[in-house]
Amino acid sequence: MDTTGRPAETAELAGRLRAVIQHLLPLLRGHDVHADLTPSRLTALAVLAAHGPLRVSGLAARMNIALSTASRMVDLLDDCGWIARRPDPDDQRATLLSLDEAGRTLLDAVRRETTSRLAEEIAGLPQDRQRLLYAALPALEDLAERAQRPGPRRPAPDPVDATS
Repeated sequence: MDTTGRPAETAELAGRLRAVIQHLLPLLRGHDVHADLTPSRLTALAVLAAHGPLRVSGLAARMNIALSTASRMVDLLDDCGWIARRPDPDDQRATLLSLDEAGRTLLDAVRRETTSRLAEEIAGLPQDRQRLLYAALPALEDLAERAQRPGPRRPAPDPVDATS
């Protein structure tokens, strides 16, 4: 592949990466652990684990969903017994959400299961492909970190321009 970062190559890379991720998602969804755990509920639990406690508005912002959708999601998570609600000490009218023990246990189980399934698939690849996948991880981790930053996305500086 041409590494100049020209738009055509970048678009092709983005398209191929999107397709690969889309095909890998079923491995990462964790349906075998709990029937009530939809992909959006799993995302909400993961967001609360990583960034909680949060208000409903904070959860909505981190998930990039409407406040009304997040509110309904929170009610479902609460009905399943996966989250705890407590008053916000800074504003008694607001509620903070966090994982409770059942939610944390479920999320940990899903992560173990999906990591195990993905590891089995990776182990089935030839060693040279496993090494390539390992070498690509820093770039994928950088991409994931950039995607989680709030605000507008700016293109990474062109390495050619950075040296001039």
